[in-house]
Amino acid sequence: MLEGREWRKKDGASDEAIEKLRDVGPLVLPESYVALLSFSNGGEGPLPVQPLWLALHAAEEVIEIEQQGTFKDFFPGFFVIGSNGGGEAIAFDLRTVGLYPLVAFDMTNIDLVESVWPIAPDFDAFLDLIGLSDE
Repeated sequence: MLEGREWRKKDGASDEAIEKLRDVGPLVLPESYVALLSFSNGGEGPLPVQPLWLALHAAEEVIEIEQQGTFKDFFPGFFVIGSNGGGEAIAFDLRTVGLYPLVAFDMTNIDLVESVWPIAPDFDAFLDLIGLSDE
């Protein structure tokens, strides 16, 4: 997974962490997302589209964000799985029906019309972008 790409890998998530994430997640987790966490529980690398960098959260961090409701009040309808390491979160957009697109949003701007932009139509397409730069 991610062979030949720029990726700062971490050890894979435990089966227990994956199961707990499945339990707290508001969607059926795509198997490609689970496979990525099993391969690298967190990590960092470039994206060839905005926001240009992915700092993938470890399963345990995603669980904590979801349980604490960190984004629920101001950014409802998003399941945050990472950031760009700066001011943008990267999340599944749960406001749609069917496949959940991956989006980024500005964590300092609660106007969802202004602050949310698409990255990929689903996690498989997002996975194809991870570790590639725009150069």
